[in-house]
Amino acid sequence: MKGKMKQNWWKSTVVYQIYPRSFQDSNGDGIGDLPGIVSRLDYLKELGIGAVWLSPVCRSPQADNGYDISDYQDIDPLFGKLEDMDLLIKEAEKRGIQIILDLVLNHSSNRHPWFLEAKKSRENPYHDYYIWRDGEEGCPPNDMRGVFGGSAWEWVPEIRQYYFHQFTVEQPDLNWENPKVREEIYEMINWWIDRGIGGFRLDVLDQIAKEPDKKITRNGPLLHTYIKELSRRTFQRGELITVGEAWGATIENAPVYSNPDGSEVSMVFQFEHINLDQKPGGEKWDLASLDLVKLKEVLEKWQKGLYQKGWNSLFWDNHDLPRIVSRWGNDKEYRAESAKMLATVLHGMQGTPYIYQGEELGMTNIKLSMDQYQDVETLNMYKERMAQGYSRESIMESLYAKSRDNARTPMQWDDSQHAGFTEGTPWLPVNPNYTEINAASQTGDPDSVFSYYKTLVGLRKEYEILAEGEFELICREDPDIFAYVRTLGNQKLLVAANFHGTEVPFSIPLEFDKEEGKRKIRTLIRNYPDTEPGMLRPYETFMIFAEQGE
Repeated sequence: MKGKMKQNWWKSTVVYQIYPRSFQDSNGDGIGDLPGIVSRLDYLKELGIGAVWLSPVCRSPQADNGYDISDYQDIDPLFGKLEDMDLLIKEAEKRGIQIILDLVLNHSSNRHPWFLEAKKSRENPYHDYYIWRDGEEGCPPNDMRGVFGGSAWEWVPEIRQYYFHQFTVEQPDLNWENPKVREEIYEMINWWIDRGIGGFRLDVLDQIAKEPDKKITRNGPLLHTYIKELSRRTFQRGELITVGEAWGATIENAPVYSNPDGSEVSMVFQFEHINLDQKPGGEKWDLASLDLVKLKEVLEKWQKGLYQKGWNSLFWDNHDLPRIVSRWGNDKEYRAESAKMLATVLHGMQGTPYIYQGEELGMTNIKLSMDQYQDVETLNMYKERMAQGYSRESIMESLYAKSRDNARTPMQWDDSQHAGFTEGTPWLPVNPNYTEINAASQTGDPDSVFSYYKTLVGLRKEYEILAEGEFELICREDPDIFAYVRTLGNQKLLVAANFHGTEVPFSIPLEFDKEEGKRKIRTLIRNYPDTEPGMLRPYETFMIFAEQGE
């Protein structure tokens, strides 16, 4: 199969992320599964995407919704069987869609056979597969804290040692310094490649080279040595799409990750733009209004900094982030307009765009009661902030805005019970607005958010300028307008967007406003039926293509 793939095919495609437990349930247990995904492949084909990234489906005790893997070479019974994965790969390929597997290589489950052996004794051959330090109960090696709260060290009385975990206690960190660990990982990845997997999303890749004694978790000294070896032993076997989640990525090191020579990965997920709506120096829960000028500055930096040096991944949403239309758009009176606007800004830039399930419908955040939240980060935050004396009202405001469960509510397929997601009781409540916002009402509507996304996906395949054009920001200091020009040879592309709900003045540059001589101009997409000279209406956006003839 890999021999058929066009080199760097991922530069002109769009990736769709599926959170399997929330996409489509096929057996009535209230949890989405692989057969459910197979049943919806024609929907994805209609959207036009070229790859599907699946959040983890490997066998797991589900302490962190699958990011605690106990068997890398099997499917968790929640989602089906290995045969279901084989069928998904086969049926997706028939529709021109590659399957991207989410791999968690920084840590395993504490119920993985390696760890069960590792904690039996210090002499066990698997002991050194994890990171252990001596100590006394109640006195951890240092004061490092886990991402979800609490100490990053867990005491094991049987061997009187602590193991290191950056996430939950059920997720002990793997010891990448041990070459045996790396060999096990390479063998497993190649096993998946041989089954037809088209790529991998690599969870917290920048943390595999941690040095906890020095309190280094990201960008450890051996990080790129490990990634280069990983790529050489696995990814370079074919035209795979590989993306590393790297919260510590910077404009200086991102070109190393995504070097065009293919020595590491295709691209990274960097999150600098995602952190702009929290108070400086605060946590994600400390809310602040988005500064559009700062957003433009950050995105410009990445567009220009990686141009011909690396490759961008473009995203607003994922399984860890709130719904973008509720975050930086307007999910009430201008929901459709702002959803389309945000999509246009993103899909007009250089990089591989990612659509998170339901984003193409304009799905929104949800307000749950505390007893309905499932996400471990959300539950820990509530407990910690209540103990710290925060008001319940302020805590809930933060959860409504940024809880990871906002993105994890079931996919809204139609207006039947549970939005067509399940015939049982959904594991997480369906957003009550599913009767208004659902796929069935949008797929046949040319003015819908879905149809708009479908057009954007098609434009990326048709116009090389979207993949290869140089980026130039305009209206730099304007607090309302995000506008930029892409250039490739004699072609230019203008993207203009009003980020707010009031009219603002905007004059289209002459080279995009009037055909002169052999210059041809056409509007590729817009979210209002017409344009109003000199003005951008609430959340208005458009993309104009200009080409100078010979």
